[in-house]
Amino acid sequence: MELIKIATAGSVDDGKSTLIGRLLYETGALKTDQIQHIEEKSAARGFGYLDLSLATDGLLTEREQGITIDVSHIFFSTPKRRFIIADSPGHVEYTRNMVTGTSNAQASIILLDARKGVIEQTKRHFFITQLLGIKQIIFAVNKMDLVDYDQTVFEDIKATLTGLVDKHGKDGVAYHYTPVSALYNENIVSRSKKLAWHDGEPLLSLIESLPVDQNQAYDGAFQIQYVIRPKREELHDYRGFAGNVRSGTFSVGDAITIRPSGRKSIIKRIEKYGAAVEKVNAGENATILLVDEIDASRGDSILNAQANVNQSKNISATFCWMQDTPMSTGNKYWLQQGVQRSLVKVQNIRSKMDLEALAQSEAKELTLNDIGKGSLALAQTLTTKAYKENPALGSFILIDPQTFNTAGVGFIETA
Repeated sequence: MELIKIATAGSVDDGKSTLIGRLLYETGALKTDQIQHIEEKSAARGFGYLDLSLATDGLLTEREQGITIDVSHIFFSTPKRRFIIADSPGHVEYTRNMVTGTSNAQASIILLDARKGVIEQTKRHFFITQLLGIKQIIFAVNKMDLVDYDQTVFEDIKATLTGLVDKHGKDGVAYHYTPVSALYNENIVSRSKKLAWHDGEPLLSLIESLPVDQNQAYDGAFQIQYVIRPKREELHDYRGFAGNVRSGTFSVGDAITIRPSGRKSIIKRIEKYGAAVEKVNAGENATILLVDEIDASRGDSILNAQANVNQSKNISATFCWMQDTPMSTGNKYWLQQGVQRSLVKVQNIRSKMDLEALAQSEAKELTLNDIGKGSLALAQTLTTKAYKENPALGSFILIDPQTFNTAGVGFIETA
């Protein structure tokens, strides 16, 4: 059964946790004891309804404050499709969490409160989905029950969103608009009589029918994680390169190049879990054996003939900053991309995003949760590509060399 990963985004108290809880409840993903717990807690609080947000707010702090803080991944399925929902926090303080929660998604649901309409956080979430190259975006206008299911309210919000998309949207992205009430299951799993004026599909049907955008990058890139040299007589000449196919495909007989050395060879054998296979695809782990005795080690890349990648010591990127200590010109970090690692120095910070105006403004540093542009100088050559062309080779993290914390994430523009 096909799997789709969907990220959710919404400002504080827009009902995101309730929406996900509703999807879990209606698709039978909640266990009997979970439903009993929700019923008991809802009754204890004097609610005349099931507080389905309790199904997703797992941390004690989240339950106490009624907000989502950490990113959680939630699984459920229907007869048509399997889903992974990344429930990301909506508060501006946790922008960095939303970036990480959305980074591997194929679609995004951006939730709005019908009473508030489009606010700065909506623009922030919209910009992040554009930055990460999400191809399917659903704007779900929630809490329609609190505006008496008024069509005019929805149409006004839709018009504002359409203006935002017309000005800042990207080609190749599909935008969907739907009114819902997650609390009362209106337009979630079936068409709502109270929203009869809306002729679109209910939310569940919509996400069941979204096309899954697979990584179409043809660049064959395999990162070596470990060199296998068994010390046994029967495997005396065995030399396998174990690692992960970051992008593209590899088949037995393919001509390959090792980077950064530039040495060339041909694939003699491919193994998965000890068994020989003819081909491996992006995301799979495997061991590659070559016809030649070539010196390669952890962090090196094996590239196929289709790989059109960059080998550079300078990259320009967009950053989302994740720590209190600012990112400034001259700062040094470890850049990590898969198992590739290099010491880097910040050459410059050119700008940061004004999320109210959705425009870049001049800046000399990036502080916690800022999103901005700059350049890095690398101590060694890495295999990279622009994020929009190949997300697997175009994204990385920066590690603080003093604390070893993740300082920021980057999305390569040019290299």
